[in-house]
Amino acid sequence: MSCFTTHEAKETEEDDKKVFKRHKTTFSEPKDDKDWRERERKKEKEKRKVYRDEVNELQEEGKHAIDDPSLSPDLAGTFILDEGEERSMIEPASRDDLKFKELQKVLIEWINDTLVENRIIVKDIEEDLFDGQILGKLIEKLADIKLEVAEVTQSEQGQKQKLKTVLDTTNRLLNLPRWNHQQKWSMEMGWRQDKWSADSIHSKNIVAIIHLLVALAQHFRAPIRFPEHVSVNVVVVQRRDGQLATRKVVEELTTTNDMMQGKFERDAFDTLFDHAPDKLNVVKRSLITFVNKHLNKINLEVTDLDTQFADGVYLVLLMGLLEGYFVPLYSFHLTPDSFDQKVHNVQFSLELMQDGGLPKPKARPEDIVNLDLKATLRVLYNLFTKYKHLN
Repeated sequence: MSCFTTHEAKETEEDDKKVFKRHKTTFSEPKDDKDWRERERKKEKEKRKVYRDEVNELQEEGKHAIDDPSLSPDLAGTFILDEGEERSMIEPASRDDLKFKELQKVLIEWINDTLVENRIIVKDIEEDLFDGQILGKLIEKLADIKLEVAEVTQSEQGQKQKLKTVLDTTNRLLNLPRWNHQQKWSMEMGWRQDKWSADSIHSKNIVAIIHLLVALAQHFRAPIRFPEHVSVNVVVVQRRDGQLATRKVVEELTTTNDMMQGKFERDAFDTLFDHAPDKLNVVKRSLITFVNKHLNKINLEVTDLDTQFADGVYLVLLMGLLEGYFVPLYSFHLTPDSFDQKVHNVQFSLELMQDGGLPKPKARPEDIVNLDLKATLRVLYNLFTKYKHLN
């Protein structure tokens, strides 16, 4: 057991007081600690301000890159473009345009309807079509052909090679200038090979992809209606002499549906609809009288030309009555419940008409199924012209 002298005890007491004083100073620093935290917050705030300034500066440089027709070599170096190469970017305001969005929606629905048997679903034009996989399937389905391409390609080079094969076939099907020296009709339709390429589509250029899809829909006469007069503003950037030059271009994606469907050869029905709509009911009544004269023989009657021929059933039965033969029920759908079945019926009736010596009609089966009155009237008028004296 240790013993302390009075002097030692006094020294120990003094030491304890010093230690306590030090600890008291340490434990009484909340105020200093609060100041430290405040200093740290100020530093962090300053850092964030510097970061925002840098971001704003970058945004200004980006804006300058778009607006300035001649860019500095330093800024040009931030873009990966070869000499003479160009890239295009759609302006944000155009991308948000309602008609542009509607056009995308119409095209996506058409692709999905066309490829429903392939169990393919497209949700985004840029992301789903750029590698050529779905585009190839679409061409095969539309043209009823088989492309000699790899089923799945992962590498960029393989995807571009596949795209090139798909586009070569597409351009040939569209009868574009590379294969057609008399190119007036194709050019009038707006189908120009320079509107799309393997590089532009693979780089997810939505304008190039839509140009291609619109051309395919027009050529294969898709049963759809585009929003009319859809245009977008595009900024084109090109490297020239080591610098980037920009220009703004207005890309017209659609015009009017009549123009895009190639209806340049006007006939009496175009004139009737455009200039004499008051006489339209007279023509319709005459045709109704004609068709009922024959359909009444099997206890059928038409009261509405606009809708009652859309499923093709009355057209098939009418042809049998006019030509004097029975049409086997297994050769068409007596109660069609889908678009494809209706198209089949109308197509079958048009084939019967051609077998009966009538010229190939101007109307498409899809037009009639889609309640295109002008198309329906053209078909019925052809029948009326040939069989009007038949009892």
